[in-house]
Amino acid sequence: MSLQDDLNAVRRNLDELTRKVEQLERKEQAQRRPGGAPPDRSGMVTIPDTPYDGSLWTDTDDEGLGARDRRAP
Repeated sequence: MSLQDDLNAVRRNLDELTRKVEQLERKEQAQRRPGGAPPDRSGMVTIPDTPYDGSLWTDTDDEGLGARDRRAP
């Protein structure tokens, strides 16, 4: 690809991103209008601030490091 082709591809992607952001802003404004339906929060999960029980992690591996009783390669 030439530099001009790359620039055209970037412009197209930027235009598409701008359109998507504008759509999201319009959707948000529609939800904030009086009489508009409030956002559905039924799928949200509350995560407690308390530490997790350490026994949950006794048989796990450290990601990218391998098992706890072996050395990483």
